[in-house]
Amino acid sequence: MILRYSLSISISLFITFALFSSDTIAQDANFELAEQFTSQQMQKMTGNTFLRTRWIEDEDRFWYEWEDTNGKRWEFVDAGNQTRRPLFDRDEMAAQLSEEFSRGFNAKDLDLKEFDYDTDRGFFTFHIDSLEFKYHIDRDELVRGDSLKPDESESWQSFSPDSTWIAFSREHDLYVMQADDPDSTEIRLTNDGERWYSYQADHGDTTSTERLRSRASWFEDSQKLYVKRQDWRDVDELWVINTIAQRPELETYKYNLPGEENHYQDEIMVFDMETHEGIRLDTDKWPDQSLGGVYVSGGGVYTSDESDYLWILRRNRTWDEIDVVKANTTTGETEVLWSEKSEPYFNVMNSYLGVINNGEEYIWWSERTGWGQLYRYDSEGNLVNRITDGHFMVADVAAIDTAASTIYFEGFGLEEDRNPFHAHYYKVEFDGSGQELITSENGNHSVSMSDSRDYFVQNFSRPDLPTKAVLRDNQGRTIMDLEEVDLTKMYEVGYTLPEEFSVKAADGTTDLFGVMWKPADFDSSKSYPIISYVYPGPQVEPYPRGFSVGGTAARAHSLSQVGFVVIAMGNRGGSPLREKWYHSYGYDNLRDYALADNRYGIEQLGARRDYIDLSRVGIYGHSGGGFMSTAALLTYPEFFKVAVSSAGNHDNNVYNIWWSEFHHGVTASTDSVTVENEDGEEVKEEKTTFSSRIPANQELADNLQGRLLLVHGEMDNNVHPAHTYRMADALIRAGKRFDMMIFPEARHGFGRYSSYFERMLWDYFAEHLLDYREDGVDYNIPDHLD
Repeated sequence: MILRYSLSISISLFITFALFSSDTIAQDANFELAEQFTSQQMQKMTGNTFLRTRWIEDEDRFWYEWEDTNGKRWEFVDAGNQTRRPLFDRDEMAAQLSEEFSRGFNAKDLDLKEFDYDTDRGFFTFHIDSLEFKYHIDRDELVRGDSLKPDESESWQSFSPDSTWIAFSREHDLYVMQADDPDSTEIRLTNDGERWYSYQADHGDTTSTERLRSRASWFEDSQKLYVKRQDWRDVDELWVINTIAQRPELETYKYNLPGEENHYQDEIMVFDMETHEGIRLDTDKWPDQSLGGVYVSGGGVYTSDESDYLWILRRNRTWDEIDVVKANTTTGETEVLWSEKSEPYFNVMNSYLGVINNGEEYIWWSERTGWGQLYRYDSEGNLVNRITDGHFMVADVAAIDTAASTIYFEGFGLEEDRNPFHAHYYKVEFDGSGQELITSENGNHSVSMSDSRDYFVQNFSRPDLPTKAVLRDNQGRTIMDLEEVDLTKMYEVGYTLPEEFSVKAADGTTDLFGVMWKPADFDSSKSYPIISYVYPGPQVEPYPRGFSVGGTAARAHSLSQVGFVVIAMGNRGGSPLREKWYHSYGYDNLRDYALADNRYGIEQLGARRDYIDLSRVGIYGHSGGGFMSTAALLTYPEFFKVAVSSAGNHDNNVYNIWWSEFHHGVTASTDSVTVENEDGEEVKEEKTTFSSRIPANQELADNLQGRLLLVHGEMDNNVHPAHTYRMADALIRAGKRFDMMIFPEARHGFGRYSSYFERMLWDYFAEHLLDYREDGVDYNIPDHLD
């Protein structure tokens, strides 16, 4: 139910139906059309929209699974020989399985679970029910294997690359055992593990004495492993409650808030498999520093083919200094190869360190010019040369061919007259020569390269261009077309592609980009409310960069079918894929930075397109978008009339330390304090403290004029329900009417309640922007909550 609040009954919860006073003439809401274009329905009509390439290790051969309206099939491609064939005959496979199980199998929908290629044994494996099967492609032979054990999944095991060792944890300590030991003799490596300061992946566990998965990562040569261990013991706790368990259950977890004194502490331990001894790396430098960590590419800890050294990105708490650290895994000694300072923060979301030939040289990503570029360093940490050069952003490094001294990388904004958020791929030599484009089509690209670096599979699309998958060589030349999304069945029921658009930011000069969805029965002579789907960033903007019939793009598409024009667009500060000033625009202004651009962009669209009714503007979003949609409604109450805000982090002072301190800022203060040493003597020492204060949505509660629906999951341990409760409390104190839904047991993504929430979204905007109310109380939920 929707819980509506009124000050007239204090803070009691009750249901009321308040009319939305408006001059709007009631319009019908087309819920039937919306049901036709949900994510589930569109995926049935299209099948796959992205080809996932499964390269065979050290070969130029790969396989993939593809599903479309003709069913599911498996394809096998030999890139070197430029051949492609079905991996197996579907009808013959169905016939053999039918004979094996004495029941029928649909050749177009074979449910081959965990289908994969066993590199070591040279054949494909899958299972049906409790039976494993082996398929030999070279002789087209299906072989029945052994019955699977009931609990064969051994999630606690972490195998060394050579499969000789297994690492695991028990009661927070670290163990190993030899994989081929028939007695499973356990070797205990540590004795100091404890809850919240653990070698175990689940560092808060209190219930198990069984083997559990550890935090261990193996070096490639299998001679050593390392553990990034974190001390959370002094960090305060948060709690959520599962109210629909047989007996309501309390869940406890550790959670760092911005500016708090007690911050988790990082350390890295390395263990030698020959001596079974461990050593702590000497990485201490800054108070509350991080070793790699959240947002950092590759986790910020890097290995090579040998286990003699480990490389670590060490970051200070204020996010503006990075050290590239080389650690000796035998002695624990460390050295700083080079350091970088970047105001207001180092963009760790695009960071990259490539360790070449066991540390003979390095490839480094830096934003020192205002654009992310690649640089080359020697073994001692000296700059050799700049590799890429230009006013564009390098993001992901797709592959490095060390033999050819060539890098394949993802770039943004280099191609003229194209959307700068569309990824293109390039190749360049280590010395900076020979940079060239290898994905030329006007669209958003993704590539997967073979281990030889001779071939890659490319997916490309745009929101208005269905995905096409192509095999190319490393010069960008087409070897063969693989698959293309077929929209025939979608078009038969009236599907229309979304449109890309661009507008100016509120500064009048910066280009912003977005996507627009319209109803299948769109009539340009009519007037439509406009609804903005929002997410402020700074790590991603809310609109799809490629073709999509799932996720937030599908939700926007289905919502538009109710009778709206729905848009999603970027804003200054929204993405790390553009230059430094753009993605850091919102620093120290986390609540408000995105709002003016969104309003101004909508106003421009309304001025250009007569069918957009700027007197009926809605806005919605989830998580950061839930935060932003409420802030917009309260900041521009005369413009935005309705908001649906789900799982919003309305008060970032109680959100996690990474988002809040990274994107808004944290202030460090160092003072001299008097402390007592081990001998009981008073001595002076320096102590650094941190502080952060972020404007919150509840401070704007008095401004509410339109309709607001707040939604949250009661067990959201990412954005705690306290965010929505604090917003509700402020609105109640201000004497405001609003609506609220709490989903029992739901986490941050709402899980099994997602279909219900989607129909709430349609319903709420229909009622308050179209003045349309359903007579009944039943939603058409395809996936029942039970």
